[in-house]
Amino acid sequence: MKLIVITSPDFIPEEARIITGLFEVGLDLLHLRKPDATAHEVGNLLHGIPMEYRKQIVIHDFFPLKDEFSLGGIHLNSRHSEAPEGYQGLLSRACHSLEEVKTMASHFDYVLMSPVYDSISKQGYRSGYSQEALQQAQAERIINEKVVALGGISAANLSEIKALGFGGAALLGDIWNRYQTWEDAKEVLSHFGRLKKAAG
Repeated sequence: MKLIVITSPDFIPEEARIITGLFEVGLDLLHLRKPDATAHEVGNLLHGIPMEYRKQIVIHDFFPLKDEFSLGGIHLNSRHSEAPEGYQGLLSRACHSLEEVKTMASHFDYVLMSPVYDSISKQGYRSGYSQEALQQAQAERIINEKVVALGGISAANLSEIKALGFGGAALLGDIWNRYQTWEDAKEVLSHFGRLKKAAG
């Protein structure tokens, strides 16, 4: 099962270094999401990430940066719902219901299904799915290798996500809530290493 980390929406200290460290300990994909940033600011962050890892980055917004920095792909959202003409590369989008997953998953390399559990990073953003609904979706193969679980993912529920048949899990709060300064990097990277091992 692959692990995706979504960046903090805000820029954080030594961000390029901690992202590089995550790749070094086995991060599969990084979703670069900075909704309030400028393309120039996002480009500055990308400059700090070694070329060898850039193909494992999927960008939200600022799609021209995909080719400029040889990134792996783009993520569609409500602001940018269509891929550019002639686009080549990884393509993903968010889904907020099982019906959406059922309709959309086959058109993308993968979809992010959320919120599977109560969000860690967004207060009051509650799970949209009962345990019964998730199990039923697994039985009907709506949840499959093209569906990545997002929302409240942590060490406590990673094995359940795997058992439900998700192709991956996307982490945000469980990673960035542990990180304030570079002094926290060692613990964050160790924590991610444990998650990677649990994901298998």
